[in-house]
Amino acid sequence: MDILEKIVLEKKKEVAAHKENMKVSELEKGESFQRKGISLKRRLIDAEPFGIISEFKRKSPSKGIINDKLDVVETTKGYQHAGASGISILTDTPFFGGTYEDLIRARKELTCPVLRKDFIVDEYQVIETKAMGADVMLLIAACLSKTEITNLAKLARQVGLEILLEIHSEEEYQEDLMEYIDILGVNNRNLKTFETSIYTSINLAEKLSKDVVKISESGLRSIDDLNLINQAGYKGFLIGEQFMRHADPARELKSFLAV
Repeated sequence: MDILEKIVLEKKKEVAAHKENMKVSELEKGESFQRKGISLKRRLIDAEPFGIISEFKRKSPSKGIINDKLDVVETTKGYQHAGASGISILTDTPFFGGTYEDLIRARKELTCPVLRKDFIVDEYQVIETKAMGADVMLLIAACLSKTEITNLAKLARQVGLEILLEIHSEEEYQEDLMEYIDILGVNNRNLKTFETSIYTSINLAEKLSKDVVKISESGLRSIDDLNLINQAGYKGFLIGEQFMRHADPARELKSFLAV
């Protein structure tokens, strides 16, 4: 069993427990469920020459503890002030050290789009994501079937969420799914082996639709990396570890945007 399979197995158990504790009808009564979302897609389109989605991530299976000393509200407000197009917040606890409360607390203080970064495997999580106050939800092609992606994305659209669909290979890219998603992310990290190369994004670029908003994720270490991938047609970047391993993540973000 690879790392992704382990995560998905645990996630299904977690979702089952949450269903027992909180009904969909209760989630739908929450104040955040009624709020109008902020479009990350539009922020990326308008950003020149590209936008950066800055991530709050305490740890990962591949790197272990990255930074578990920072406060989510202080850090994400810093990101926003530094010019992030959007904020990504991990809500998986066992593998990434995130919590639902992280997103809920940050959302109350932010005015930019917030992405819920988790492993979505059930329609219940779509309602849950909206109830937390997120604007965008991640779907990972490597752990979902085409039918599952379609159904989850349709439900997300119904409740006012944008969808970031993440792929890692040409095999995971399906042109007819693009009508259901808002942003296509290419993860430079193989979630089964955790090997990383920015050339994953570059090599896939010419095989992807020119009409979809594309971002590159993982393994982005320098402004040179961003410029190279931007030239290949990517409108944004999702960066977490590179920022989070610094005492002041927002300052590191500023250095990327100032060049």
